[in-house]
Amino acid sequence: MVKKIISKEIYAPSDDSFLLEREIRKRNLKGKVCLDMGTGGGVQGIAMLKSGASFVVCADINKTALKESKKNVLKYLKETKNFDVVVRFIETDLFSNLKGIKFDFITFNPPYVPTDKIKWVDLDGGKEGVEITNKFITQFVGQLSLSGEVLLLISSLNNQEKLINNIEKKGFFVDIVSKEKLFFEELLVLSIKK
Repeated sequence: MVKKIISKEIYAPSDDSFLLEREIRKRNLKGKVCLDMGTGGGVQGIAMLKSGASFVVCADINKTALKESKKNVLKYLKETKNFDVVVRFIETDLFSNLKGIKFDFITFNPPYVPTDKIKWVDLDGGKEGVEITNKFITQFVGQLSLSGEVLLLISSLNNQEKLINNIEKKGFFVDIVSKEKLFFEELLVLSIKK
């Protein structure tokens, strides 16, 4: 498990990361083409591999995060002697460099903190904290296989009901599969399917 990140440019895994990781580990991803969007240190990508994925794309807009993710994922693969998998590390602004790839399973722990409450650049979700999440919701539609699933982490710092409505308007079913109440926010993991 990735517990700390050395660079100040990368969000250190915390309650939100580990909530999403636990939900990934409940799934059998054998034979699935998986995407860890906003990979950071690679926590979700490693969880996908632990759940049986044999093809994982770790994607991030941050070059330093991709280097850290690659280091952590390769260390995991070496320790487990699991060399029968394919893992790619792609620098991309959401799906801009992933065109034409259909994924069976996508996870995203987006930056969701409103700009005026931000302390870390990596957490800046825009003025209302949902700008990046809304772009993701618009873009994943064309990248998800027909029977695919998206796990999306959202926070009570945002308008959760509005985000869920936006997803449902695109023809997807949304289930809240995990919740965690912290002293300053509530985290939800959404399962999104056609």
